[in-house]
Amino acid sequence: MNLNQRIERWLTQTRAAFDGSTQATERPFVTLCYAQSLDGSLTNRAGEKLQLSGAAATQLTHQMRSLHDGILVGIGTVLADDPQLTVRQWTGANPQPIVLDSQLRMPAAARLCAPSGKRCWVLTSQHANAAARDYELLTVTGTASGQVDLPSALRVLHQRGIRSLMVEGGASVITAFLQSRLVDALVMTVAPVMIGGYKAVGELGLSSAKLFPSLVPAHSEKLDDDMIVWGALNFAAGHP
Repeated sequence: MNLNQRIERWLTQTRAAFDGSTQATERPFVTLCYAQSLDGSLTNRAGEKLQLSGAAATQLTHQMRSLHDGILVGIGTVLADDPQLTVRQWTGANPQPIVLDSQLRMPAAARLCAPSGKRCWVLTSQHANAAARDYELLTVTGTASGQVDLPSALRVLHQRGIRSLMVEGGASVITAFLQSRLVDALVMTVAPVMIGGYKAVGELGLSSAKLFPSLVPAHSEKLDDDMIVWGALNFAAGHP
């Protein structure tokens, strides 16, 4: 059994355990999947695109997409990368594309707004007329700072049939999901380079090492030049 098959089997088993929990009735199973450098950077600086994954790791990412009902990124990723969020280097169905966009900055020319494929869902805390938009607007509860409230957003996605969600980034979205303790699994590519740039994970506001989210157990294996790290994410009991 190769690495792709082992990770798929592990993910299926991990999701099955989640599906048997009380959380499964309220929100999707969430997998955090992204690539970073050895020093934890996503790119040189915010707003710039940088390809970190090698060909084999990129194929694994497309495989992960095929295993989820939905795929979510933040508006910053859309503006910087203009992604398609489709399955192109693996055999499988495309997940439902979803964008977190609290201030409705989604550009009309974005590839996610193209007429082909699934119509993109945009989660926002703004109330706006979406009649002439090339995506479906989903208005949910906002936080005190004006951001999309993630628990509310996940409940809406669950109500719309999304039972498994892959979160690809960027940094603010990765950090927000970790802060909200809403990540169940992690599949991370670590590229063998040092960048000293824009970090994947920001301040989590944790006061003790005992509260740090951790992989239990943690798995890792080399895939060409990259290192793949995966496991179920465990959040310590209690809050900071």
